[in-house]
Amino acid sequence: METLKLLQTRFSEKKLVEPAPSRAELNEIFKAALRVPDHGSLKPYHFYVVEGQEQLQKLSDLMLDCCRELDLPEKFQDKAKKFATRAPQVIVVVAKIDPNHKKAPAWEQLVTAGCATYATQVAANALGYDNVWITAKWVQGTAIRAHFNCEADDQIVAFILSGTAKERKEREDKKLNYLDDYVTYLD
Repeated sequence: METLKLLQTRFSEKKLVEPAPSRAELNEIFKAALRVPDHGSLKPYHFYVVEGQEQLQKLSDLMLDCCRELDLPEKFQDKAKKFATRAPQVIVVVAKIDPNHKKAPAWEQLVTAGCATYATQVAANALGYDNVWITAKWVQGTAIRAHFNCEADDQIVAFILSGTAKERKEREDKKLNYLDDYVTYLD
């Protein structure tokens, strides 16, 4: 797919089924993510690929544990219970923040991790896969942070649910027709 067309037409897909990217395809996807803007060339992120029913259920259980720990409302608990069945693959992105770095402040490192997350999504789309980037309060749970090797300043920035759209809907993004709402040219 032509790059500009892909960027202008991509949508998040929430209902995902097999297939998901293979390991070889994931390697190509992550190579794209490693090319995002990165002040100081820190690569302040780490990707964890969660797949297979056992590992997806473990992630779901960790989310449910977080719901209990943080006393989250029942709607979060319901989502956590169903999480293992939402997609055949989840890519967890952790921002590995060095708050004392002299060149790149923590906020820049976090933005770089966000860029890497988006590059991962777009690269997967370019290979014909669909995805959705989600987060919720459960990214702050003690057990889930420990599971993904988060140190004190690290942040889980994304769960990228990945696979193939169960149904592909034709969509028009009306926001693209109102660029003046989002862009100001300073002449």
